[in-house]
Amino acid sequence: MKKTLITLILICFLLITVIPAHAETQRDGRLWQDETIYSIMVDRFFNANTNNDKEVNTLDPLAYNGGDFQGVIDKLDYLNEMGFTAIRLTSIFDNTAGGYHGYWVNDFYKPDEHFGSMKTFKKLVQEAHKREMKVVIDFVSNNVSLEHPWLMDSSKKNWFHEKQEMSDSKEQEELENGWVNGLPDLNQDNPEVKEYLLDAAKWWINETDIDGYSLPEVNYVPVSFWSDFSKEVKSEKEDFFLLGITSTNSVADPRKYVEAGIDSLTDYQHSEDLRNVFAATNQTFGPLNDSKVQKLEVQPQFFDNEFTPRFTQDIVSNKHFPGARWKTALTYIYSTPGIPVVFYGSEIALNGGEIPDNRQPMNFRTEKELIDYITKLGELRNQLPSLTRGSMEMLYEKDGMAVYKRVYQDETAIIAINNTSESQNITLNSEQIEGDKELRGLLNGDLVRSNGDQYDLIIDRDESEIYVLTKKSGINMPLVGSLVAVYILFTIFILKIRKRRK
Repeated sequence: MKKTLITLILICFLLITVIPAHAETQRDGRLWQDETIYSIMVDRFFNANTNNDKEVNTLDPLAYNGGDFQGVIDKLDYLNEMGFTAIRLTSIFDNTAGGYHGYWVNDFYKPDEHFGSMKTFKKLVQEAHKREMKVVIDFVSNNVSLEHPWLMDSSKKNWFHEKQEMSDSKEQEELENGWVNGLPDLNQDNPEVKEYLLDAAKWWINETDIDGYSLPEVNYVPVSFWSDFSKEVKSEKEDFFLLGITSTNSVADPRKYVEAGIDSLTDYQHSEDLRNVFAATNQTFGPLNDSKVQKLEVQPQFFDNEFTPRFTQDIVSNKHFPGARWKTALTYIYSTPGIPVVFYGSEIALNGGEIPDNRQPMNFRTEKELIDYITKLGELRNQLPSLTRGSMEMLYEKDGMAVYKRVYQDETAIIAINNTSESQNITLNSEQIEGDKELRGLLNGDLVRSNGDQYDLIIDRDESEIYVLTKKSGINMPLVGSLVAVYILFTIFILKIRKRRK
């Protein structure tokens, strides 16, 4: 009987091994374009350590709300299971009173006491790395707080530009020298200031083993500084990533920042195009097809962040159901060139208007339908190299219905997104996709076999599908044989047990 049981187990193992995988193509290591980033405002995410709840008032959107490093640690599994491979934290440096957002820096070498100790932050990085997740943090370089000790030091007077309020001017000199929101503007052309900032940036890398910096107000700082900055920090750690966060009204030329060593730069016009296309149905994908962003493999793709109203607000304003619109929208940025950057709370369709309403506390007690969908998207993005490294070709696009192709090595993915108010039937021919094969849907389980030299896709409204092109499956005889063998052996096993009991 024991031998029979062992045989049964071996047959089950054989059964598992003969089931075909979704895709045969493999990635060679992980590149930044393969990452999916979850962006967190630490104070508004999760409060796990009440010992650092100083000046906390959860009823005041302009006060500290209690989120901390331990809260991020406690939710790493939650993020990892959703498929996120990196986290980005808004500024964690020590801030003056009320600086819950992290942009009123008082000390470049200390974490904010409201978030926790340096020891806890190091643990956060270590725990993320155990889960093969990367950590990116803000490095504020444009200004300091009004209470920074440097302002009281007469020897550091020339560390700052002369006080002048920022206007609506697009003149680069004024952008670089103006005091944003009345905050003292650092003079990065001063060699002492440059050296201090570079030393601090390198110190955090070596002290904590972080994997990248996001750079708020990158266009308010001279490009010459970023050229030196990128060289210095990238010499400290291999594959260190720099994400430039421009001002929302920026008209900066991204090429000069890329030439200076910034790997990726936010494009708010592209973000606005994304919002316009997906906040309602029956909107053309035209603005997205024409965008230069689609040519940049590490370009951040985002709908909102800490500086903008929530995308959910756009959806609600259009009188649509947030869950459906978010699913369609996320499918697009997960399957087109670029790095998806998802602002905390998007997985529960958190709503909010202008600052600080867009920075409401995260709610972990909510329905999981959208979370489950993001989890599936993350799984497919991590499984299919074509979604992160493949070429992209739009095969069909009309009034909210889009079908496009991603190809990487031997893997071909076809993505169909129906952002219209009706079901759609799209026919692809052999000039668009190789004939005599089948399209296996991995998101919703659809299966489309070629009919002659064409494929007929039927996509319900508010639905999307991610297909991979494979050989026609037909009848899987090894699988059928294995099932029969398992059934026979299981029957024999049961009969022997009954005989022994008699």
